Amino acid sequence: MIPGVLDLREVQLRRGSRQILDRVSFSVPRGGLVALLGPSGSGKTTILRVIAALERFDAGSIAIDGLAVSGGGALSGPPLRQLRSKVGLVFQFHHLFEHLTVLENVTLAPVHAHGAAPSAATARAHELLRALGVEHRLAALPRELSGGEAQRVAIARALAVDPPVLMMDEPTSSLDPDRRDELGALLRGLADQGRAILLSTHDEAFARSWATTVLRLKDGAVTEASG
Repeated sequence: MIPGVLDLREVQLRRGSRQILDRVSFSVPRGGLVALLGPSGSGKTTILRVIAALERFDAGSIAIDGLAVSGGGALSGPPLRQLRSKVGLVFQFHHLFEHLTVLENVTLAPVHAHGAAPSAATARAHELLRALGVEHRLAALPRELSGGEAQRVAIARALAVDPPVLMMDEPTSSLDPDRRDELGALLRGLADQGRAILLSTHDEAFARSWATTVLRLKDGAVTEASG
């Protein structure tokens, strides 16, 4: 396996007697857009969660831009903050803070979790929101956004600390065909800027149209790779 920005080697996770992830190994290079394709329960979202240190894994290893994490342990303190600065995760339902404006959502983590100066975080937020076409919504609350706008704000929030890896969970689940193509073009553009992008999806047409590599999962194992 050629090392990438993101590398999983023999990652395993069990819950009781059930094998959730079964020796999962793959690599996402800089500029790559890798899609995890499979039905519900195949392990797609769990892979994203273990990479983002939202869930422990039992064995194997994960390397993210030079930071190595081994199975069986838990990160906390500075190592966890370092990992979170290397990975941005966009959840399926966006999970924007409903009481905060768009601008406040995007600047929250850089200022309060990573110690960025408010002025620098604000400038970065304006840059991202402008690039994603939603700068005109910076004073809006999440409930005032369309689904597509909320998704772009969530992407801006995930990119606010400039992580080398961007992950998205089921990004096309609430988008019509035109919006899916807009999202695909946006993600390929972000990959072309040098990021490693990993997404989980049920949407085979989207994955095969836009991903550089498609990994098919079944019962927590990668059963096919194409691209």
